[in-house]
Amino acid sequence: MKSLSRSQEDYLEEIYKEVLKYGYAKVTEISIALNVKKASVTGALNTLADKKLVNYEPYSKITLTKQGEILAKQILDKHEGLCQFFENILGLSKEEASENACQMEHIVSENCFTNFIKFSNFIKDYNLKNPDFIKKYKDMI
Repeated sequence: MKSLSRSQEDYLEEIYKEVLKYGYAKVTEISIALNVKKASVTGALNTLADKKLVNYEPYSKITLTKQGEILAKQILDKHEGLCQFFENILGLSKEEASENACQMEHIVSENCFTNFIKFSNFIKDYNLKNPDFIKKYKDMI
């Protein structure tokens, strides 16, 4: 993975979400979603374009390069995997799960995340065979 800052990963993830919804992203929408100024978005887009992760020209629609799409999908997959675990297994609210996932997605290695997802799936499968397993845990917290 190309070395990206947490902020750059957040921009890439948000662009990916916008592209999935609309086929492209816009500076204004990214600015609103990430609660940052348009100038900050423009700066990030220039950096991501220099890294060949986005296709960006001022006042044009923003899209991802193939490499940008791969990285953005990995970031979003981490976020969603962590959110699901935090909500479904740890019983956190959607908001708290998302906040925690947003912090952790930037620091968790691919190997750690892969094992984390395997563990999460193991717990879900075990719970199917033992329906009270997660309920018993949630009753403890």
